[in-house]
Amino acid sequence: MVTMFKRILLLSVILLFSGLLVMAQDDDDMPFSSYRADASNNGFYEGEPIRETPVELWQVDSARPSRTTPVVYEGLVYFGNEAGTFTAVDAETGDTAWVLEVGESVVSTAAARDGVLYVGSLDDNVYALHAFTGDILWQFVTDGDVYSSPVLGEDAIYIGSRDNRVYALALEDGAEIWATDTGGQVWSSPALVENVLYVGNRNGNILALGTEDGSIIWTVETGSTSPVDASPAVRDDVVYIGAGNGIMYALDASTGDEIWATDLEDGRIYASASVTETSVYVFGLEGTLHALDIGDGAVQWTVELGNPAYSSATVVGDVVYALSEEGGLMFGLDANTGEELWRYQTGREGDWRSGHPVFVDGILYITSNTEGLLALSSP
Repeated sequence: MVTMFKRILLLSVILLFSGLLVMAQDDDDMPFSSYRADASNNGFYEGEPIRETPVELWQVDSARPSRTTPVVYEGLVYFGNEAGTFTAVDAETGDTAWVLEVGESVVSTAAARDGVLYVGSLDDNVYALHAFTGDILWQFVTDGDVYSSPVLGEDAIYIGSRDNRVYALALEDGAEIWATDTGGQVWSSPALVENVLYVGNRNGNILALGTEDGSIIWTVETGSTSPVDASPAVRDDVVYIGAGNGIMYALDASTGDEIWATDLEDGRIYASASVTETSVYVFGLEGTLHALDIGDGAVQWTVELGNPAYSSATVVGDVVYALSEEGGLMFGLDANTGEELWRYQTGREGDWRSGHPVFVDGILYITSNTEGLLALSSP
């Protein structure tokens, strides 16, 4: 029986970092990365959304719960689990391509570029893996569990650790470029925009770090009893991030000055926000999905989907995809009104989640604590 504390320890983190989705670009070879859809962590995916009840293409079992967000790269889907395995399967069939045993739980979600995957583990290591064989190319040991998911810069990987630090490691060989002590454990996954990293820590702080040397540009304190486990989203020079005090913040990306702050009145916020041109979509821990006006944080609509909510919502076009912990239900909701378009059973009762749905080439990929990895498409 998993205690609530253990859930928070193994979960909250994952949702925030749990996943970095990465796909290669056609021209500049930079990643389309982040478990929140890109390096700015917006959680918005391009493509024609699934507006009707989907059909299952395939399902892959997992020996232990999987809390990572799936990674889709070059025709393969990657996911980790609590048994300490990291698996690659064929995106079309679900057939296993390779499996790597790392010994401790993998709750971090990978990032990929140039045929290499980068991922953290609770064995304190950050790994670089050959994307098509699973061979370990290099590994770097931190002084704490690595829940955080990496974001990739031009020459470096940036990732947090429970040793309070954010690390910059050379993509080529994993050599440490710099390590910055943030003053609290880092479960949050960094967002990267214009040579600045944005990240939260468990002492209730939100920070901006320069990528050149890791220097702290600004810090916002939300309260020492309110851990910031969610990952930030950055859009148009504004940082959007929820905290353990139940408040969703919009901060000036340059200064950290508060633009608005909305109390969700729905318990702590572990889930990361999805941000579009008009709205911010975020779960409170008690399971209510909130749509907030991007300009002033006013509530546009709310939908109660069941608690607790660790998984983040995903937005594709004008549809929001959100997972409920009540039997592993996934909902397709109208992004403008919150109206339910469809629901689909992706797990069993007690299937609490941390990874969020990923949308690539018309297919939704979802990890489950009871059903492994699922691929869903339009009927």
